[in-house]
Amino acid sequence: MIDIAVLSPATARGLIEALGAPVVLLDEQGIARALSPAMKALIPGLEAGKPLALLLRDPDLIEAIEQVSREGGREVIELVERVPVERTFRIFIAPFPGQGPRHATLLTFQDLSEQRVIERMRVDFVANASHELRTPLASLLGFVETLQGPARNDERARDRFLGIMREQGLRMARLVDDLLSLSRIEQRAHVAPDTPVDLVGISREIVDSLTLMAREREVTLKLALPTAPLTVAGDRDELLRLMENLAENAIKYGKRGGEVVITVCAQDNEACLCVRDDGPGIAPEHLPRLTERFYRVDTAASREAGGTGLGLAIVKHIVLRHRGRLTIESKPGEGAVFRAVLPRYEQRAAASER
Repeated sequence: MIDIAVLSPATARGLIEALGAPVVLLDEQGIARALSPAMKALIPGLEAGKPLALLLRDPDLIEAIEQVSREGGREVIELVERVPVERTFRIFIAPFPGQGPRHATLLTFQDLSEQRVIERMRVDFVANASHELRTPLASLLGFVETLQGPARNDERARDRFLGIMREQGLRMARLVDDLLSLSRIEQRAHVAPDTPVDLVGISREIVDSLTLMAREREVTLKLALPTAPLTVAGDRDELLRLMENLAENAIKYGKRGGEVVITVCAQDNEACLCVRDDGPGIAPEHLPRLTERFYRVDTAASREAGGTGLGLAIVKHIVLRHRGRLTIESKPGEGAVFRAVLPRYEQRAAASER
């Protein structure tokens, strides 16, 4: 067993630099003397010979380092950095034996940023899902109570209320279906689909199924397809859902009486599905958040159109499972373009053989 109290500075530095965790050794004045590669990656500006306090100016951290250096013992604190991006660290501070009255200190960093983001997402998801279900459920219960009481014998009110109750029930059913779909896609995210699926064929199928919706909105649906099949490695049901969601959104939120163009084309070793509308467009601040669960640009318009707030989240996860990428381009007043780029089946098969 190695006695670290008798290690030379060079040996101690060599040990720390060999560690895989983010670790920094500070001398009695709080100056960095040795850093692991992971520590340099975590805080790029920190170098040997620099005081840690110049980069991490948190009073609690500085006080904890001072206390351990002066009195020994161990401290654990959490540090939240707000700029340039929000990051959360748990820092373990321990004395490093030396010859003087004060101790050098060894700091081990644990990056909790991703964990905190996931926790916030889970809390937000539960809150949003509860809210989306509570609203139609409260409406249903209110109408039931009315039908059991004041409107018990009012046939006109009963017929009107039953229609509204059916709409609210369907809204909840759509939300539950979308939640289940999202859950299934996420559970299989690590398994890339490998069945050949023709994008040309399913594009025609989706257009046929949405003709009535487009007619009600007076929207013209146009298809731009290659003459030959264009095959990707995929899950047919998920790709149908992807196309349906993108085309439905374009019809619902594009311009009434406008045009929606669905294009399928080959791009080198990839296949591209593009849905373009000529609607009001989307402001730049909304674009990065469009694929978040329950995020809506216009909440009232989305609910009126029957949206659950999960359609683009489902699209994003389907594209990710198919090892593709999703891009969204839009400017206010210039419509929107949603583009899913997926690996072609021939390329996926060739890669598997290699």
